[in-house]
Amino acid sequence: MPRKKKSEDKDEKEPEESKKEIKEELKEESEEKKVKKTKEKEPETEKTKTGGKEKKEDDTLLVPLEDYIKVSIHIGTRAVTPTMREYVYRRKADGIAVLNTKKIDEKISQAANFLARYAPGDIIVCGKKDAASKPLEAFNDATGIRIFKKYPAGIITNSKLKTFFEPKLIFILDPWVDKNALNDAVKIRIPVVSLCSTNNNTHNIDFVIPCNNKTQNSIGLVLYLLAKLYLEKKGMKDQLRELRSYPFYSTDTDIRLKEFPREKIDLTVARELIKKKLAEKKAKEHPEEKVEREKGKELDAKDIEVEEVKIEEPKEETEVDARKIE
Repeated sequence: MPRKKKSEDKDEKEPEESKKEIKEELKEESEEKKVKKTKEKEPETEKTKTGGKEKKEDDTLLVPLEDYIKVSIHIGTRAVTPTMREYVYRRKADGIAVLNTKKIDEKISQAANFLARYAPGDIIVCGKKDAASKPLEAFNDATGIRIFKKYPAGIITNSKLKTFFEPKLIFILDPWVDKNALNDAVKIRIPVVSLCSTNNNTHNIDFVIPCNNKTQNSIGLVLYLLAKLYLEKKGMKDQLRELRSYPFYSTDTDIRLKEFPREKIDLTVARELIKKKLAEKKAKEHPEEKVEREKGKELDAKDIEVEEVKIEEPKEETEVDARKIE
């Protein structure tokens, strides 16, 4: 047999080596694809555990997003000042501005850290609005921080007054309504924390908490969260246990939220249902009053019947009297 040339031997070896190289490259590509797939699957498994991105965001918030929406903490006004534009998320069809709930949540936690630097005796809270009266009382009971529903002029600027004292921080609920307290704080040069809606001017305010500062439920939720975080940072465990017993919200909010979550409703129907629910609650708490009311109704009915009998007169007598007069 004739021997093959060296060149032919080389040609036979080269395709075999090239095949090996191709196989190795294919293996490497397959391994890379597997690694990519595992990396892509990892976030998906986290989403499935948490139920998606929305639940991840809810976990980072102080309370669930639904609680913020229920109290309308994100609802602003049609007017938006230049300093409040950064907190606005969008506008509704009717022109009302909607605040960013994530920024609201961040600012509440930051404000709590800022308040925690001061002792309860060094802070005063001022809120002249009627909607803020109950939340303010609850905040005072929970934290021991002094509150003023009607700010007395000169209490922190006039040293001749008997009630004079020197706070280190002022917390107001509306820069326009509580402008007297704001002006006095500027005079004595102490920091000011304030709840601000989209129509508020934030001039001379050191720390802004963007939120709906018009309704009781929204103010109540903000003050509740601030009180909770303040007590946690100060280590007041006994007061933290009693925090939920304080009325930060109105009495009929639970009924409203359950009956009418987020749908368009007839106001007359809503009011009637709320009245019925409240009446049922009162009847359960005070059953004696119900019995007394029923007795009163029976007596009133008897009196009406007697009056109707007295008023009735025969028609014939009136005709005879008319003839005599003629």
